[in-house]
Amino acid sequence: MQAGGRLDKTLVGTVDLDVRLKSPVNISSLDYWDGLRGARTMPSRADMSPVDMVSFLPNVILLDVMADPQDFKYRLVGTKVTLQMLHADNTGKTMRELDFKGQGPDSKIFSNCVKVIETRQPLAGQTPYTGKNSDFKATEDIIMPLSQDGETVNMLFVTCEFID
Repeated sequence: MQAGGRLDKTLVGTVDLDVRLKSPVNISSLDYWDGLRGARTMPSRADMSPVDMVSFLPNVILLDVMADPQDFKYRLVGTKVTLQMLHADNTGKTMRELDFKGQGPDSKIFSNCVKVIETRQPLAGQTPYTGKNSDFKATEDIIMPLSQDGETVNMLFVTCEFID
């Protein structure tokens, strides 16, 4: 589908992305986010229920948005992300604290989080995977904004999955 001069764009629900999602987990989580927001720019954390997220809950990361300095704190890290991707529980840590693991301000994931805050729109991406699970070549993630007041992004809802 060609849109805006890009061949890779895809439409999921009412969200127009720059990349075509491959992971059913990420497609489901984006559909969920899109359904929660309705006519709003973005939903709030209070709109979400783990009962409704059973199919992708192990792949969920919730990040608190912090200012001065800008950072992202892991509030929740799903079991699949912890056990198969990160191989550590990063709950309570900030990305700046994990700079030595490639998550600091100069990293792609950090800059993608900043972009979601600035645009207040979901952002999907693929990252080469070099971890212990050698059966996979990349991870696909989708970062979606959440807002307590409907304007300011105060949390990020992320899902990620291995892809070939």
